Amino acid sequence: MDVAYGSTQRSRSSRPGTGRRRRGGGRKIAALDLGTNNCRLLIARPTPDGFAVVDGFSRIVRLGQGLEATGVLCETAMRRTVDALAVCAAKIRRHRVARARCVATEAARRAANCAGFLDRVAAETGIALDIISSREEATLTLRGCLPLFDPDLPYGLIFDVGGGSAEIVWLRVSGDDAPDILGWISLPLGVVTLTERHGPDDFTVEEYEATVAEVEAMLAPFDAEHGIRREIERGRMQMLGTAGTVTTIAGVHLGLRRYNRAVVDGSYLTFDQIQRISRQLSRSSYAERAAHPSIGRGRADLVVAGCAILEAICRTWPAERLRVADRGVREGILLQLAAEFGAGAAHGRA
Repeated sequence: MDVAYGSTQRSRSSRPGTGRRRRGGGRKIAALDLGTNNCRLLIARPTPDGFAVVDGFSRIVRLGQGLEATGVLCETAMRRTVDALAVCAAKIRRHRVARARCVATEAARRAANCAGFLDRVAAETGIALDIISSREEATLTLRGCLPLFDPDLPYGLIFDVGGGSAEIVWLRVSGDDAPDILGWISLPLGVVTLTERHGPDDFTVEEYEATVAEVEAMLAPFDAEHGIRREIERGRMQMLGTAGTVTTIAGVHLGLRRYNRAVVDGSYLTFDQIQRISRQLSRSSYAERAAHPSIGRGRADLVVAGCAILEAICRTWPAERLRVADRGVREGILLQLAAEFGAGAAHGRA
């Protein structure tokens, strides 16, 4: 299994400009992120300090269903996805959005029949999807999550466990300046691909541990190259996790009867809490996970694979705790678009 790496000792992630706000600042902007598992949209209005969200949409579409085995997008997954994108297109039209960027990630990058799918999406919904690289995906995620980093700690590691891949960025935090991206890695596995590879049965203890060990082995070269564990030992590093696995575990930990982004986003999880909940979920049945209000049927079969990836990350980099982010690619895109309208902030407000 190939792993995509990158290292840029002097490359900086872009930061929105701080120019004067242009005329028409009341116009709306939109960001759509089509992943292997989810289709998510945010519509916002640029503001002097970034953006304010006015509408949104999220639906589990599992575009990557069967992709691991066949190498192509299946008809049922494409149909579900086109239906969700049609809802997004209607919202974009209704809000008279002035600028929008719609991106697709790992499933689209890997599928042999993706060109035909993109044509179908454009014909049926009017949405032009832009397939972004794993590097740009990681950079947009970093940009969207940047406000949650502590400027007093010089190094940071951010990870995004998605449906078809896991992106990890190692960076130097630079206070008010944009961070230096020191390295990045994209693992070609995610909660959907791992779950489908494992099969419909629940994980045994041995299978779960083997999956954790496999991911640890994939992370080891990246750690050795950048000396991340060394900065942890010096107390100079912070960790931030985004996407469904870490936000789901946060919801379980907080005992939420209904998911609440305002409570989850920016919260902290200790590694002891992560291990306890991950082990509990990995040993439970599908029915037990589906009954949990913070998980539900939509994530019940995927969360164990996500826990295995998360545990591997925590074992590789024992930072004791991490901060949870319910934000990422969409927010990064909105900040780019807001900057073009002259809002030019380092963060956005939802």
